Amino acid sequence: MSATEPAAAGSRALPALRRGADGRAHVDLRAIAALALPLTVNSSLQAVINLTDTWFVGQISTTAMAGIAAIFWLVLFFLMLIGGLGLAVQTLVAQAQGAGRYVRAAHATWVALWGSVLTLPLFAALALVGAPLLARVGLEPAVHAQALAYWGPRMLGAPLGVALWAMLGFFNGISRPRTTILVTLIVGVANVALNQLLIFELGMGIAGAAWATNLSMLVGVLAGLWLFLHGSLRARYRAHLSWRPRRVDLVKQFRLGLPIGLLYAADIFGVALFQLMQVKLSQVEGAATQTVMMLTSIAYMPGVGIALAATTLVGHAIGAGDRAWARRLGNTVIVVNVAFMGLIGILLAAAGPWLLPAFVNPADAQAAAVVELGTTLLWIAAGYQLFDGLNLASGFSLRGAGDAYVPAALALLLSWGFFVPLAHALSFAPGAGFVAWLPQFGFGAVGGWSALLVYVILLGVALYLRWRSGAWQKIRL
Repeated sequence: MSATEPAAAGSRALPALRRGADGRAHVDLRAIAALALPLTVNSSLQAVINLTDTWFVGQISTTAMAGIAAIFWLVLFFLMLIGGLGLAVQTLVAQAQGAGRYVRAAHATWVALWGSVLTLPLFAALALVGAPLLARVGLEPAVHAQALAYWGPRMLGAPLGVALWAMLGFFNGISRPRTTILVTLIVGVANVALNQLLIFELGMGIAGAAWATNLSMLVGVLAGLWLFLHGSLRARYRAHLSWRPRRVDLVKQFRLGLPIGLLYAADIFGVALFQLMQVKLSQVEGAATQTVMMLTSIAYMPGVGIALAATTLVGHAIGAGDRAWARRLGNTVIVVNVAFMGLIGILLAAAGPWLLPAFVNPADAQAAAVVELGTTLLWIAAGYQLFDGLNLASGFSLRGAGDAYVPAALALLLSWGFFVPLAHALSFAPGAGFVAWLPQFGFGAVGGWSALLVYVILLGVALYLRWRSGAWQKIRL
């Protein structure tokens, strides 16, 4: 048997395997699509949730939009950094599923849920230091006030995000993405109703947007737990008997979750600083950047869904004992994701003049300027979508194999050591930035987005080369 042929009959069933008439093994694209499509729908629903939040905040004012733009990615940075425990669930569950260890899959989910409770003191501390943290950024007073109003409640509710990732990671890991869709749909519907109620009916403004997110995630966690503990899942996975946490398992999952979270946190922190730079340039550049970021999530979030299929498929193949087949599956998903995200990026940019006006208040004096700049930025964003597809699919394939430390180091080096300084240099005119020792060329938001394009190209290529190296095949969880 060649290195690329799957294991002989008698081993556990391999995912997405189809035998041709000649008996040779082929990757079953229909099986991949059957898993990836609902995951893509689920991620698209998350994109709709993000766009809904953006729309609601945009109806408050451009200042409110700039305020959330200033800290949106900073919030995600801390969520990823502290909450990687929840992200590790899909990897552990997928490998346990592939090996037929169903109780272990349920227990890994419970460990992450208990771990999410333990993150509460850390997030509460972050909520308390919001004022001095944001004071160092030097935002306009009105923008600073909006950002701070969102920061506190969003940090207090962050453990619910970790718990929700754990629940969704379980359903994704056992190839039940339709259940994931159901839970996310429940979250989305609750989010719309709560945004309207808290922001406008109760007059809470941007703080209402934060609490709406928190409460909708709580609804999602409760819905996921009910499904987790009932029906056929209860019979197979014995989730009602595997809830007791063990310190050794908690430590093990933190050790895996920390670098997984750091991989995305390093990337997100760079983007958070980039977005802060755009807000510091002007309210228009900050609001345009936030709107374009949310619009590009139309390509990004489905791309995440396709990439999540790689995590599950690679994990299942490794659990079943065939790492060569895991490699073939990862390669296939990478090609699909690159093609998909590249195409959607171009379509979004072409539709920009019609889409952008929907996300501004036409009565706002700066609305036209936001739309004009956003139209230009969408074309730059289209340029990096293709390589973001490479970045996501390669990274999530590595995640399915439990390869987290080297990808995290690559993201950290490229994001903080290259992207952030380059974005600062290209965005600000001399004397207008956060630091004076970097060269400053003053290209504004266009310069900052150009730096983002170069960074995503480098990160995508680096993670792809790591996957192709095969070093992950030596990892044992």
